[in-house]
Amino acid sequence: MNIQVSPTVTNGSHGSVSGGDNYLIELLQQCQKGVETLHVTSLREIRDRASSIIRQSTLPTTKIEEWRFTDLSALKQFNFQVAAPTGLPAALVTPLTFSEAANSRLVFINGVYTPEHSAIGDLPKGVVVSNLSGLPAEYRDRVYNYLAKSEAGQDIFTALNTAAITDVAVVWIPKNVVVEAPIHLLFIANSFRTPTINQPRCLVVAETGSSVTLVEDYLNQFNIEDPEEGEAEVGETVYFTNAVTEIWLGENAQVSHTRVERESVEAFHIGKTAITQARDSRYTCNAITLGAKLSRHNLDIYQTGEQTETILNGLTIIAGQQTADTHSAIALNYPYGMSRQLHKCIVADKAHTVFNGRVFVAKAAQLTDAGQLNRNLLLSAKARVDTKPQLEIIADNVKCSHGATVSQLEDDEIFYLQSRGINAADAQNLLVNAFAAEIINQLPIPSLQQTLLKAVTREATTLNLAD
Repeated sequence: MNIQVSPTVTNGSHGSVSGGDNYLIELLQQCQKGVETLHVTSLREIRDRASSIIRQSTLPTTKIEEWRFTDLSALKQFNFQVAAPTGLPAALVTPLTFSEAANSRLVFINGVYTPEHSAIGDLPKGVVVSNLSGLPAEYRDRVYNYLAKSEAGQDIFTALNTAAITDVAVVWIPKNVVVEAPIHLLFIANSFRTPTINQPRCLVVAETGSSVTLVEDYLNQFNIEDPEEGEAEVGETVYFTNAVTEIWLGENAQVSHTRVERESVEAFHIGKTAITQARDSRYTCNAITLGAKLSRHNLDIYQTGEQTETILNGLTIIAGQQTADTHSAIALNYPYGMSRQLHKCIVADKAHTVFNGRVFVAKAAQLTDAGQLNRNLLLSAKARVDTKPQLEIIADNVKCSHGATVSQLEDDEIFYLQSRGINAADAQNLLVNAFAAEIINQLPIPSLQQTLLKAVTREATTLNLAD
């Protein structure tokens, strides 16, 4: 842990700029197949700018500080093809939906909007929940004032997504409107023999005084719980999900955002969440990471007005050979900002978690109150954690703290539970569940809480806790 003073993050933190990278260029060309059919001038200009970034950049390596603990070389072993549009029967999709969002969900399969599985109705007047082509006429131009305009940072994978935008999940909450029902954005990867890439894109605009609860959900077709068996069949298919979400909060707006990643154990998942907060806005993120062979979540918060509130809760549960990397950056540029971050990891077998949380407090951000904590629970002697909480402070009148802990299950805690008649395996499960429940209980959707608690119990039962 350390305290540094560094007002900017360079492009080199996410990748390097040089003469270009053949693998990246070939991947870009593959991703852009078919996008020429879209003739919206604003969209074409956005794609062109992003394409130029890719053509001059290289894939990040472990020689770059921001990727020091996460090796992407396995990605280059596959020639990913754009995932073809495909369908799934309703019997497979329905178990993935939430009763709380029965009439407020968008479903995308391989990045393509599927209206037959989506359901939008009974939302307050003026609320827009749609894909890009289905936007009402009055929003078709307005959306380009926000799409790919975030100041929260640009990286190579965000540029790759932007360079090949074909559709966007758009959620637009008008001024002073409160949406009671949660909005569920469900992204399903449907990939079989050929390694494929899909690039979901979300844009959320919460205007002044509005409020919304949002669930962003990533999984593949095999990670579908059988209602009769109560088990999840995990497919071995290889695919790459490269997702980008931009959320804009107007003054006094409130967004509760839950992001769940439960991809195939052979998948690659890289996600970017870029948040822009105006004065007096309140943003909460609950990020849950369970799946993927290699996952990376870049969470960037950019403050554009004073007295904002930012709450970041994270939970990672991995085992086997999985790697899960969370990088967050909170840029507090105005006075009276408050941020709290708690990121918890449960790591078993030979799995590897990475946490890098950076809070930057600018000179103008006096009376900032920022706290950050990363807690890790190792369930195996071979499990690995790399953690780096960071405070970078230029202001001189602030209240800031950070910390990290790495621990194992305590023998005396297990012994205590055993003395109450609980066997060793159940005692271990109870302790793991309690560690995870602190985050899961924060989720605003009861049915999602239950789904994830079942997943934690299932993982705790199968993990090798004896090592």
